[in-house]
Amino acid sequence: MTRMTRRELGRLAAGATVIAAAPGLAFAQPANPIRIGYSMSLSGGLAPNGRSSLLAHKIWQEDVNARGGINGRPVELVYYDDQSAPANVPGLYTKLLDVDRVDIVTSSYATVMIAPSMPVVMQRGMAYVSLFGAGVNEAFKYDRYFSMNVTGDDIRSTYARGFFEVAAKLPTPPRTLAILAVDNEFAQKAADSARFLGRQRGLRIVYDRSYPPTTVDFAPTVRALAATRPDLVFLGSYPPDSNGLLRAISELRLSAQMLGGGMVGPQIAAVQAQLGPILNNLVNWDVYSNEPTMDFPGVRAFQEKYRARAAAEQVDVLGNYLQPYAYAQMQVIEQALARVGKPDQAALAADMHANVFKTVVGDLKFGASGEWAEPRNLLVQFQGITDGDLEKYKRPGAKVILYPESLKSGELRAPYGAPA
Repeated sequence: MTRMTRRELGRLAAGATVIAAAPGLAFAQPANPIRIGYSMSLSGGLAPNGRSSLLAHKIWQEDVNARGGINGRPVELVYYDDQSAPANVPGLYTKLLDVDRVDIVTSSYATVMIAPSMPVVMQRGMAYVSLFGAGVNEAFKYDRYFSMNVTGDDIRSTYARGFFEVAAKLPTPPRTLAILAVDNEFAQKAADSARFLGRQRGLRIVYDRSYPPTTVDFAPTVRALAATRPDLVFLGSYPPDSNGLLRAISELRLSAQMLGGGMVGPQIAAVQAQLGPILNNLVNWDVYSNEPTMDFPGVRAFQEKYRARAAAEQVDVLGNYLQPYAYAQMQVIEQALARVGKPDQAALAADMHANVFKTVVGDLKFGASGEWAEPRNLLVQFQGITDGDLEKYKRPGAKVILYPESLKSGELRAPYGAPA
């Protein structure tokens, strides 16, 4: 990749939405700030999660600056709106590194936004902590890449494991499996995991289809799936389609012993408010729930600050999904910088490989590929959902954890759609 001229970068910045640097709390005599740069999806399809991630970053910035910064230096955030368009990402990271000359780079949210930044980051030799990318480093094999995501480095053998572990506890052993997934990278990896692990367990796959991301009418698809009378239904979906898919399933009264699996969307407060009791007994992948088993040090304090500002910032009002992980993403950078003492990229990467990080989502360690050394995919179940009131999600019991056993907080209720 050739480096862009300053004039070319200026034109790019004029075309993207540029967000001014966020200086945090004022210092009486400001030291040379540590500048952390990244793109974030603040408009477009990924904006709901992007904007709430940015709020988590700002809260971390204020917290660390209130403590005197990192090694006596205040933290400054420099970020640009990538507009949820992967094509914007390489140019923005080129600008951050060549023009803004930030000390550290971190990532936007989502696999599709992280992957385009990798060639630029790798060319400059930067240590890189990403947010909710799935298997991004499988192809790049970059030894300075670190992933703030629970999926681990072998998605095929780990992502859907909890779904089948939970299904094994059903009163009647399941024999058949249906798989339906949107045609995008993350959902297809989820479906591949379900396919691989389902066959390992001797399940007969009676339906296995994908649908375009632009699908709005799910009735024909759901009817075709229902005709196969599956015991288990594994769904891989994204926020734009999860709502419509679950509404069609509810309206057509699709029957299965267990339904859910790999949907992205039910974790989001707005979707929970819209779907209400349609979520009842859904068993789905997740990363965080307000259950006593996940009461990690600092997470309550973070959520109190986040929820106090969420409405005014017009973001997810609960912060029960990726928001604690966005805060933890910055905690990883903070702890590594504090130990290394300066933004030495090779030393930072070595530190991140070697150490355990204490964060608001618990202690974590990175493996050789930069993924979590110990995957922590959750399987949760919505229980007792009778309306769209979100207050219940601030308390235990609305979204219980069924897997892993170490974090389990409730028992499986079956089938999907049973009375609350």
